[in-house]
Amino acid sequence: MVAGHLREKRGYYHIVLSYTDENGVRKTPSKTTGLPVKGNKKRAEAMLMEARKEMEIQLQRRIEAKNKMFSGDPNDITFTAFMTEWLEMMEKNIDRTTFASYTFCIKSRINPYFDEYFPFLRLRELTPKHIQDFYAYDMKVNGVTANTVIHRHANIRKALQHAFKIGLIESNPADRIERPKKEKFVGDIYKGKELEKLFEVVRGDPIELAVILGAFYGLRRSEVVGLKWDAIDFEQKTITIQHTVNQVCIDGKSQIVQKDRTKTKSSHRSLPLVPPFEELLHRLRAQQAQNRLLCGDAYNREYSEYIYVNEIGELVKPGYITQHFPIVLKNNSMRKIRFHDLRHSCASLLFANGVSLREIQEWLGHSDISTTSNIYTHLDFSSKVKSANAILGVYPT
Repeated sequence: MVAGHLREKRGYYHIVLSYTDENGVRKTPSKTTGLPVKGNKKRAEAMLMEARKEMEIQLQRRIEAKNKMFSGDPNDITFTAFMTEWLEMMEKNIDRTTFASYTFCIKSRINPYFDEYFPFLRLRELTPKHIQDFYAYDMKVNGVTANTVIHRHANIRKALQHAFKIGLIESNPADRIERPKKEKFVGDIYKGKELEKLFEVVRGDPIELAVILGAFYGLRRSEVVGLKWDAIDFEQKTITIQHTVNQVCIDGKSQIVQKDRTKTKSSHRSLPLVPPFEELLHRLRAQQAQNRLLCGDAYNREYSEYIYVNEIGELVKPGYITQHFPIVLKNNSMRKIRFHDLRHSCASLLFANGVSLREIQEWLGHSDISTTSNIYTHLDFSSKVKSANAILGVYPT
């Protein structure tokens, strides 16, 4: 049975559920209703009842899926049914953003292919050729890259490895697959003059904060949206990257995932608070204070701890940055690049000014220096020129 109650937090109703999951673990998840406390008690109570019913249904499905996976006849389970059940089992064990990626891969790509071309294919009948043919189809018909196929393969192999461990199959057919060669990524960049123009055209635009954080500090999109006021130390002049916000889509529904942690431990980093950015922050804080006064009760105070909010206090979604950035470039006749390319532009600019790859690694928050060197190998060309000139001194003429 799923119990629950309402909790008031920062002037808003939050739903708190309480139940024992399919593994006997006590769970007490909470989520906001988005409803201000004043005048919305009945609506909040209705949402609570709906949330309890929905969780009851989800919990029953999980229990049935688990029972089916561990007690059903292994000779009868189909490959796609197993993949669906494995996905449901994994939901509670992995990060929400990772689960969204798994869900899209399995429900939108893997299962539709096998249901159409190999309907009722049993898990025990799956061969390496079945998987290899799927990869070839995905690349030829859907036009996906080799890197995407490698991600697909990781999902399939992990699921089949679980099937092998619990005795549903005698070996993992994904271990005998020829994966395509990984394509090396080369990011596009803006150079100094282009960045100067970009900073000019975005001043006062809602995208300004994202551009500054992406181009100067090299922040990822999730780090931009996740930046909170408590991460800014105006006295010590530092900015600490420690929160993230991601936008995922699961079964056609967009979800916002807020985390009080970064992508990796190395991504948690402190950077200097430079005067131009400090000035921007003071300007944003003043604007937000004015917007709260103008909007009154209509202002959304749910995200008051975040820096990147719109005029009515709503958190700016990561998808907005991706969609709005190219529009700004087009309207100002600037060369088209992705928003993430600002991070590469930042690295390029740092290297051009004598910053070492090790220091760039720390600035960008890469967990390994090899990640930095693999992405930005092209930046090291100037050092190769110096080496060539040194050799020329002894080269016979």
